[in-house]
Amino acid sequence: MRWRNLKVIISNASSDPIYIQIMNQIRQSILNGELHAGDSLPSIRQLAKDLQVSVITTKRAYEELEKEKLIDSVVGKGCFVSGANKEFIREQRMKRLEEKMIEIIQESQEIGMTQQEVVDYLTLLYEEEQQS
Repeated sequence: MRWRNLKVIISNASSDPIYIQIMNQIRQSILNGELHAGDSLPSIRQLAKDLQVSVITTKRAYEELEKEKLIDSVVGKGCFVSGANKEFIREQRMKRLEEKMIEIIQESQEIGMTQQEVVDYLTLLYEEEQQS
């Protein structure tokens, strides 16, 4: 099953509650494209056992992800990555892309590149990537 590739790591040093840590890591896996619509997630009990946390904790994380429409629960079958919230996922990925682009702009300004040089360089890389 695909969920076996899901890596959730609980940090006792984190100020975030455990259910938030679980939620954030599953959300990131979905937004990063590591988990796709229709992929199954571990059962609430299995995830709790694997992470050595309370079933209530994993249940809360899943409930919150379901409220965000990132996962769906199917009675008797389990939890799955939702296919219904593609626009939200796209928007979140666009936001992350924007942050990376801002870093690129700042770095390019630090080394004295002009806007046109950045655009030309990006165009070149884009075209090379399409050919590979």
